Amino acid sequence: MEPELFDRVYETIARKEDTYDGVYYTGVLTTRIVCRPSCRARTPKKENIRLYPSVEAAVQAGFRPCKRCRPETPGPHGPDRALAAQVDALIAAGYGGPLTLKTLAAQLAVSPFHLQRTYKRVTGHSPAVQLQRVRLQAARDQLADPSVSMAQAGAAVGFRSPSHFAVWFRQETGLSPTEYRERHAGGHLKEDQQ
Repeated sequence: MEPELFDRVYETIARKEDTYDGVYYTGVLTTRIVCRPSCRARTPKKENIRLYPSVEAAVQAGFRPCKRCRPETPGPHGPDRALAAQVDALIAAGYGGPLTLKTLAAQLAVSPFHLQRTYKRVTGHSPAVQLQRVRLQAARDQLADPSVSMAQAGAAVGFRSPSHFAVWFRQETGLSPTEYRERHAGGHLKEDQQ
């Protein structure tokens, strides 16, 4: 491998970036462990790293897979992205119910702290923000249907009280549910507001 390419890969290892995940695997000479370049373990010294094109090649060279980043699992991205995807799926399926960080963590058998930290690192925002985004889009979809009452729309996205739903919707959009519905029915909403 060219020294320039090795230096670029090492920079991503030091920053825990996933740029080269699935492309290279990092064999650490001092521990005899092979990791993804984005592994959250302590960054090894540059001279203690060997790069391999596959986990199998690293194992043949005498390394064992890391238990933290699980480089042997399929896919170019590590378990952090898989956890974030599981959170997104749980939110998409259960946004109409009482979802909390604690209930999400319990369903995934991880600590709430680990879930919050990992999800935010991967997505740039918290699970609570994602839940609000999903609920808001679902509320807009509900309100676009004139046969759905305001109370039904609020209940569908997890609000027991129509007044609480109305206050939340106004905070999120700047419009009351009724104003949103009237503007939507009249075709006055811009694409980015829908």
